[in-house]
Parts: sequence; structure tokens; C-alpha cells
Amino acid sequence: MTPRLPLLYLFCVPLVPFALVAWLPWTGGVGLVMVLVAFIVGLVDLLLSPRLSEVGVGREVGEVISVGVENLVRLRFVHRGKSERTIEVEDEPPQPSDRPGLPLEVTLRPGRERVASYHVVPHRRGLSKFGSVHLRCRSRLGLWLLQETRDLAQPVSIYPDVQQVRRVELLARMNRLAEAGVRLSRLRGRGSDFDRLREYRREDEYRSIDWKATARTRELVSREYVVERNQSVLFLLDQGRSMCNEADGISHFDRALNAAIFLSHVALRQGDTVGLLSCSNQVERWVPPVRGVGAVRSIVRQTYDLKPVYEATDYEAMVKSLRVRHRKRSLVVLLTYALDDVHLKTIADHMRMLRRPHLVMGAFLRNVPLQERVDSMPTSERDAFRVAAAADLLAAQTKQLAELEQSGLLIVDAVPEQLSAELISGYLEVKARHLL
Repeated sequence: MTPRLPLLYLFCVPLVPFALVAWLPWTGGVGLVMVLVAFIVGLVDLLLSPRLSEVGVGREVGEVISVGVENLVRLRFVHRGKSERTIEVEDEPPQPSDRPGLPLEVTLRPGRERVASYHVVPHRRGLSKFGSVHLRCRSRLGLWLLQETRDLAQPVSIYPDVQQVRRVELLARMNRLAEAGVRLSRLRGRGSDFDRLREYRREDEYRSIDWKATARTRELVSREYVVERNQSVLFLLDQGRSMCNEADGISHFDRALNAAIFLSHVALRQGDTVGLLSCSNQVERWVPPVRGVGAVRSIVRQTYDLKPVYEATDYEAMVKSLRVRHRKRSLVVLLTYALDDVHLKTIADHMRMLRRPHLVMGAFLRNVPLQERVDSMPTSERDAFRVAAAADLLAAQTKQLAELEQSGLLIVDAVPEQLSAELISGYLEVKARHLL
């Protein structure tokens, strides 16, 4: 319990008669009486106020929550007292995290159950826990702040953004993938596996017309082919120091891992196999290629505890390890963040080494602060110099990315928030053009 300002003010009132003792000696007795009255009022208020022990508290949250998104947490209260009361509630979610909605103010009725909720946005993946729940309320006269802590420690696993996968799955079923930022590519070629005959459509290519079936039915009939299946997609995750950079409180590595999980789900639904290799100054994790829609859970379980390290990435070890572990032609997707043009050149040299036998796609997180600096209006000579230096650095990186694309590599250059959508659009483009 903690005294509140009204109680302190109540004890300050006797100071007035005490200050007049030099001129009116009898006011000293009045002051003592007022102090005694204030003490009795404070004690009575404390004794007559209902106890927080009458309130039962429980927390409901899943064993797995997602990083970087809002996760619902419910607090369930049961009031066993005899009078209505309002309490303030504070929880201890995993750290670091945002917790919009806390602290909560909940009004409880006697003998009733009340459920209050808030959302937590974790910033780090891995094993973590919820801590204690803190309850606070005022006494009947508002002179005291009553406090109590309930130990509700609860372990929780913080996974990559699996909620995004569910959202895209729902949009895909409703043919509304464009709402997720995914660009749907129209098939420019055709697959190698014949599927069926159907009536000709205006957007069909002339070479897809089956002239024998057309002659029999006297209507244009097209051959429909399915896109090749059973192909492989391998993710190379840069786990080095450059991926420790953050945007909106979420590390670039988390963005890259979320994008990899996102694309894995789509690729697995297309019938392809998906594998993953994560590397810093050494190979940190290897997930062999898996198949089937349910395999995305296996990938999440094996990668949710990965974290970037403050070490320079050994791209040579990454390339050698991939060549030893997987030799079948695959779509190799390198997810990384280039600090400058020198770093980008090192990445580019090793990406070129993978062109045989693989199809290589480089997914680069864009340097948003650098772009903002270039777009800013200088207000002094020093600012002008900074803008010019940023423009030179950005131009050098853009030139290298263009050279990589001209050399036959696929390039995705996206802001962190749009990486998942841009990556899935690039994959669909590869499937549409039958590049594998």
C-alpha cells in the first residue's frame, strides 16, 4: 500500500495551528487533535477498504506468438468481494516488446467474471516468458493506493510472423492476393505437363490451340499445361552483423526470415520443395529440403530461435556449404542487406559463383535511411555534403545491382516492410517464365 496525495494533504492541515503556537499557545492542542483525526481517518479507510486478494486473475495466451505483429492476450478476472470496484492492471509481456492497451482499467462486479484484453508486439524471436501481473486500486476514501503482485510466469515461444502466412492463405483462397502487395504474373510460356483441353480464351497464345480438337468440335480449343512441380527453392539467410540493423523496431534478419517463411508456404503449395541455410561467420543452421504444405511448420520450428550475430558473414563458406549439401538445380534466394558498395561487391562475387547449376535471386533490403537522406533538402553546406555523399553511395549500389541483373541474376530490391510481397512476386515471375 502507498499513501496518496489526499492523505498527505490531510496530514498537512495540522501544520496551520502548529504555525500559530508562538502567538496562540492553545492552537498546539488543536493541531495534535487534527493529527490524531487524520491518523484515525487514514487507518479506518485502510481497514474498511476491500482487499485485492478477493480478485482472482488468470492469463490466456498461446504457447506460440509471432514477432512484429499484434498478438492477443486475455486477462480473466473473478471478483469474490461484495461491492463493485475498479482496478488498474499492469502485465509483464516478453521484452523487448510494445504493449498497446496497457495498463488496463477494469471495473469488476461482485460474483461476476470479467475478461479484458490487450495486444503485445514482440521485437525478438526465441524463447521468452510473461512475468507477473500487477494490480492496483484506490481505497474507499481514496487515501491509499493498494497494490498486489501475482506471479503468473508463463513461458512462450516467439516465432516468425506466421499470422501473415494465414492472412495470405485466406486472400489466396479469395483470389485477392493483390491486397497483400503480391503481383500476379500472367503465364508467358507454358508448362511441360499437359493438364486438359478447354475452350479458347482471348488471352491464350495461338500456339496453345489444339487444331485437331478444334476441327472435331468446330470451336477453338486450347491445350492447358500445368506449371512444373517438384522443383526446389533454397533460402540463404545472411545472419551477419549487417542484418542486426533495425527498421521500426524489427531487425532486418527478422524481416528476411519472415519473408522466407512466407515464400516457403507459397512454394510448398505449388508442389515445390523448400530448404534453408543460415550463415554468419560460420554455418549456423541447415534445414534440408522438405515437401508438403504442413512442412512450413517444420521450417518454423527449426528456425524460430535464430538470431543475427555481430560477426562478418563468411559468404565463401555459405557457397561451399550449399554446393556440398545440395547439387540439384534450384532457385537459390539470398536474403541480405548490403551496408555499402564494397560489401555489395563481396556479396555479388559470391552470388555469381552459384549461377551454375542454380538460378540465383538476390533479395536485398533497401537502405531506407540512406534514401531518405538523398531525398532530403539540405539546409547547410554540411547537409549538402551529406546528401551528396549519400547520393554517390546509393548510385554505386544501384549500378552494381543493375550489373548483377545484366549478368543473369534475379534481383529484388525492396523496403523492409514490402520484402515478403516483393519476394513472392519474384517467385511467381520465375514460375510463370519457367526459368527453372
